[in-house]
Amino acid sequence: MSTTKSNFGEFNNQNIELFTLSNDKGMTVKITNYGATITSLKVPVDDEIREVACGFDTLEGYFGEDYKNNSPYFGCTVGRYCSQIKDAKFSLNGEEYKLADNCGPNNLHGGAVGYDKKVWVAKEVDVNGAAAALEMTLASESLEEGFPGNVDVTVVFSITNDNELHINYNAKPDADTPLSLTNHTYFNLSGFSQSIENHTAQVNTNKRLETDDTGAATGVILDLEGKADDLRNPKRIADVHQAMGDGFEHFYVFDNATSDLIQTASITNPSKDLTLDVFTTEPCMLLYTGKYTSDDLKREDGTPFGKYRAFCCETHRYPNGPNIENSPGSITKAGDTFESTTIFKFK
Repeated sequence: MSTTKSNFGEFNNQNIELFTLSNDKGMTVKITNYGATITSLKVPVDDEIREVACGFDTLEGYFGEDYKNNSPYFGCTVGRYCSQIKDAKFSLNGEEYKLADNCGPNNLHGGAVGYDKKVWVAKEVDVNGAAAALEMTLASESLEEGFPGNVDVTVVFSITNDNELHINYNAKPDADTPLSLTNHTYFNLSGFSQSIENHTAQVNTNKRLETDDTGAATGVILDLEGKADDLRNPKRIADVHQAMGDGFEHFYVFDNATSDLIQTASITNPSKDLTLDVFTTEPCMLLYTGKYTSDDLKREDGTPFGKYRAFCCETHRYPNGPNIENSPGSITKAGDTFESTTIFKFK
């Protein structure tokens, strides 16, 4: 069990670091302080150590033209508010705030220079029960990307000897502000030897948010009873893709008013030798199957990414929450603390 640090390159005259967290079982997670980004996640499966996350082995990979043109946000920490905010604006305490329209007419993932494009301060920390842990901190200034209030943000990544990755978020604003943080890692439990369409997915709710033709949530909660995208019983992803005529970009919602740590999803590869269980305190989870990911993207060793080559389970507050009445926890009040936990368990 250890945490090691190495040089990952330079950005804006700042040294960028890469940290490797390891447990006793052979699981490793590599995280760079550029964007608090997971670049690699390897887990032991029988007699092999399997890479299951999209990412790059060099900082330059995140600045390549193919990557910038597609903007898949591989592995990064997203903020100040993840997913889309309708018409790139919201009203709060009688004032309207205008944001960058970086996704059609809407704001996406915090704007043009969100938390995923910031250099975080990183340090190794001790976490009870963890084999290794890393703390990332960021000072987010008032009106940065149009959002009110200064916010001190902390994200702690830790791994256990049970092959769990824990991500704990903590943020403290000095003014009322929208906050919704998530991690944007893409997974392929077969190690990218095939697409994820033969994976089976279970999501423990029959509710999801309606989205409009721009991709922004309307606030309407749809009942999925009997529909193809009701995943309370495991279904093969390809079968649901075929039934829907499209890939997943579904914001599933959960009845969790007290923000307990609950299991939201379980996804298994076709050989059934690896399963990912997702647990979170959040009220919403985006299941995304990479339908927009460019087929031109690959790791430096040639590992292919691309459409339907990986999935995301992004846990967060409601997308477009600042514009949805009674959206749970979308605004964090001045002096209050935003807290969130997500666990990815590999078994």
